Amino acid sequence: MKVAKFGGSSVSNAEQIKKVLKIVNSDPERKITIVSAPGKRHQSDIKTTDLLIRLYEKAIAKLNYTAKKEEIVQRYADIVHELNMDDHILKSIDETLERYITTLKNKPPRLLDALLSCGEDFNAQIIAEYNNSQGIPTRYVSPGEAGITVSDLPQNAQILDHSYEELYNLRNYKEKLIIPGFFGISRQNYVVTFPRGGSDITGAIVARGVRADLYENFTDVSGIFRANPVIVKQPQVIDEITYREMRELSYAGFGVFHDEALQPLHKDRIPVLIKNTNRPHELGTYIRHDREINTNNVVSGISCDKGFTVINIKKYLMNRQVGFTRKVLGVLEDYNISFDHMPSGIDSISIIMRSKEIEHKEEQVLNDIRKHCDVDELGVEHDLAILMIVGEGMHRIVGTASRITHALAEANINLKMMNQGASEISIMFGIDVEDAEKAVKATYEYCYNGKCIVT
Repeated sequence: MKVAKFGGSSVSNAEQIKKVLKIVNSDPERKITIVSAPGKRHQSDIKTTDLLIRLYEKAIAKLNYTAKKEEIVQRYADIVHELNMDDHILKSIDETLERYITTLKNKPPRLLDALLSCGEDFNAQIIAEYNNSQGIPTRYVSPGEAGITVSDLPQNAQILDHSYEELYNLRNYKEKLIIPGFFGISRQNYVVTFPRGGSDITGAIVARGVRADLYENFTDVSGIFRANPVIVKQPQVIDEITYREMRELSYAGFGVFHDEALQPLHKDRIPVLIKNTNRPHELGTYIRHDREINTNNVVSGISCDKGFTVINIKKYLMNRQVGFTRKVLGVLEDYNISFDHMPSGIDSISIIMRSKEIEHKEEQVLNDIRKHCDVDELGVEHDLAILMIVGEGMHRIVGTASRITHALAEANINLKMMNQGASEISIMFGIDVEDAEKAVKATYEYCYNGKCIVT
């Protein structure tokens, strides 16, 4: 059995939906399909999810939201009419939006979740009904009916373990199943959404629940590139990559696949295949638990993300002071701040975090570190970019780090810090934001084309 998930661009209009169903219907093993909300139809278009957010904002502000609601209904009307379907479902869409606003207007977080879920939910109903009308036995299954029970934290749903037992029952259906992504139902019977990008998470949860042989994630690119194609011209497509490599690359800016979606698949070692809806014949990229290591070039991918802040702490004889790091991290915990990297020396430590984590709290955090940790020097650097070089087996090949630093030096890029993770599959470099794109180009050219960019 295969579980297939289709992203927003794949189900943005009638033409795309027909492509999706041709793919789904061409393989009897594709029994379960997860769909997103309609994405952009063209560059200047607005995603359905964003329209729903605007509807929520109008409703909460007690403004007239009729025009915004009609815009959303019209978005689905365009799809329904282009598919030559009966438009009875449009009345249901309008009534559902109105019901949510009326019943949840005094519970803003609940209203936002309920409205956000509509993008995927309405699309799934339309797609299932259309495929059924084409003679393919197809059933719409809501997350509640499927058994996707989640924690009750708005916009941050987490799957509850017993859901996997319920989901296994989906194997008993004879029809093709269409399930909306992005949300589940809490034990309190509220609609609760996963973090944005959560249709990937739904697909992964369902794939694990039914013990699928493969989870196919269809999008608008033909796999995962070794570097951002906006920065590097025509980068290579990765044939296969491990869960761990994908997690490292996703963390540093790879947006093709939601990194949290790997968690349900990791335990049961269910492979993922990233494919292009518009070019389904192309091979795509496999994400697996293990893979063969290419000793000729162990670097799988290069990514770079911006928006980091680093706290630099110096304390003479820090290595002899028991509990020093715990005290520092205790301050971060007090302010609910998570960090990403923590390179250290015997008398110094640097704590790297997303800038948004410490935004509006920086002065209080620094004052508390001074107060509780008796530091010698304390400083903060902003506008840091993190360059990640990722590859299974890098620790086995002599000179990998040397090659990367050589490429960066030739490009006249200054390194603020460097850290090789305990996993030994990635090397992190801290660089100035203005050097971010140049660093990606330099390392890509050297790793894959054997050329140095000299500046």
